[in-house]
Amino acid sequence: MTRKTPLHIVDSCSRQRAELARVGFALGHHCEVYGDLSELSAHPPRDGLIIARDTAEDGGVGMILERLARLGIWLPLIAVEVQPRPNRIVEAIKSGALDYLALPLDPERFTRCLTRIEKEAELFGAARRRMIEARDRISTLSAREREVLDWLAEGSSNKAIARELEISPRTVEIHRANMMNKLGARHAAEAVRLRLEAKLEPRLRA
Repeated sequence: MTRKTPLHIVDSCSRQRAELARVGFALGHHCEVYGDLSELSAHPPRDGLIIARDTAEDGGVGMILERLARLGIWLPLIAVEVQPRPNRIVEAIKSGALDYLALPLDPERFTRCLTRIEKEAELFGAARRRMIEARDRISTLSAREREVLDWLAEGSSNKAIARELEISPRTVEIHRANMMNKLGARHAAEAVRLRLEAKLEPRLRA
C-alpha cells in the first residue's frame, strides 16, 4: 500500500499515548492522539483506525463504540490494555472491536493486525452502520413484537409462533403487522434481514 492507515489513539494515560504513537510512527503511520472521546469528537475523524484503551470503570469498549456511533463515526476499532483479561477480550469483540492487543504492543503482531484490518475497514464501517441503524429500529418494538420477530427469524410460521407464545394466530398477525410497520419492512424477509444485521441475542422462551 502506498498510503498507511491513519491511527487515532484514545488513552487517558499520556505515557501510553506517546508509546502507542511511537510504535505507529515507526511503522509508517500518521498518528493522532486524544486524551478521551471528547477530544476526538471535537474533530471527528472520517478515515483510519481507532486504537482505544479498554478501561472497565469507564464502560469499556462497548461504551466507546456506542458514543462513536452517536457521533456518526464508523471507523474500525482495536482495543488495547495491559494484561487483558479473557472476559474483557470477549466483551470487547462482542461489542464490535475488530481485535484486542496487549500492551506494550508487539510491533509484529500489530503490523499483522493492521494489514488485516486495512482490508476490512470499508466493509466494517458499512456493516457497523447497518447494525446500529437496525438496532435503533428494533428498539422501537414492544416486548411481544420483538418476540414475534425473533421467532420469525428462526423460520417459524404464524401458527408455530402462536403455540410458542401461547396466543392466537390472529394475535400473532396483529403483532407481526405492527412490527413490520415500525421496522418499515415491506415483507418478512426484510424484517428478518434487519434482525440479523442488528446481531442481537434472541429473546426466545424455550
